[in-house]
Amino acid sequence: MSDGICIAVDAMGGDFGPRVVIPASVDALKRHPQLTLQLVGQQAVLAPLLDQALAKRTDKSLRSRILIINADKVIGCDERPSHALRKRQDTSMYRAVVQVAEGQAQACVSAGNTGALMALGRFALKMLPGIDRPAIITAIPSVDGVSYMLDLGANVDCSAEHLLQFAIMGSVMTSAVEGIAQPRVGLLNVGAEEIKGNEQVKLASRLIREHGGLNYCGFIEGGDIFTGKVDVVVCDGFVGNIALKSSEGVASLIGQQLKRSFSRSLLRKLMACLVAPVLEEVQAHIDPARRNGASLLGLQGIVVKSHGAANRACFGYAIDQAVAEVVMDVPGNINRQLELHIADG
Repeated sequence: MSDGICIAVDAMGGDFGPRVVIPASVDALKRHPQLTLQLVGQQAVLAPLLDQALAKRTDKSLRSRILIINADKVIGCDERPSHALRKRQDTSMYRAVVQVAEGQAQACVSAGNTGALMALGRFALKMLPGIDRPAIITAIPSVDGVSYMLDLGANVDCSAEHLLQFAIMGSVMTSAVEGIAQPRVGLLNVGAEEIKGNEQVKLASRLIREHGGLNYCGFIEGGDIFTGKVDVVVCDGFVGNIALKSSEGVASLIGQQLKRSFSRSLLRKLMACLVAPVLEEVQAHIDPARRNGASLLGLQGIVVKSHGAANRACFGYAIDQAVAEVVMDVPGNINRQLELHIADG
């Protein structure tokens, strides 16, 4: 791999589109000197916003590291994946994914429609051998650092075999990203006892245990997600998305409640000043926005999904995630280790 990294960005996706994507992209160029970006979207909209963002920068060389690729159409946040596939030509999301498929970029980042991104990624990039469906994975805070959880919404209905594939992919990515030789894998269930759960989860547990190539710790409950008991949490997309959104809501509740509690009197305000560094450290660890950037595993290329409501800083974290995955060659690592895992299984 060359020293340079090129990432294609769907500049029209998300709740705020280019108003957030463009300044976040310029910020990312400052953080990563080896990075170049392809902003895909409506040139008539992107060019003035880019000129405005760069006008505030003293480093005028940044403009040479940004290429605008025109795409006139935008996939709506409420469009069905099947419709997005039919109208894919000249949409910003599809053109960004195609840049990766054609080798013009090493990764794609989008804050757009999750279902459409999964469908277009699967169509353009194809699946890794031995994998049926992509799965969304991201880092979530735990007592000891982070754990990785999948699937987070790409597949609301999964078979036991799909959950086995998610376990393999999650283990491989966690090993590549965190440097853990044998990541501990847990299967999310309504209880830790083997007799609990539906038939699908029970069968998945048996398949994962019989596979032999994974460091499987058995069932875990919802409360175990954040304790550091396992490094990889496996579940279907229906359960995973609810768990993720619930954790985001709890993190927001804690932050708001702390602010409210410390603002009730002058004495408490003074106390808040004393403990502010500790509170900021805790908030930074549990804030889900700092881990914005979920990967679509199983594709023959890097696709990172940003939260649709991401602000400038949060979208920047998604670009950072894409850069990290390019540097670590996550798809290559997954492909190589999948071959070993599947052979062992």
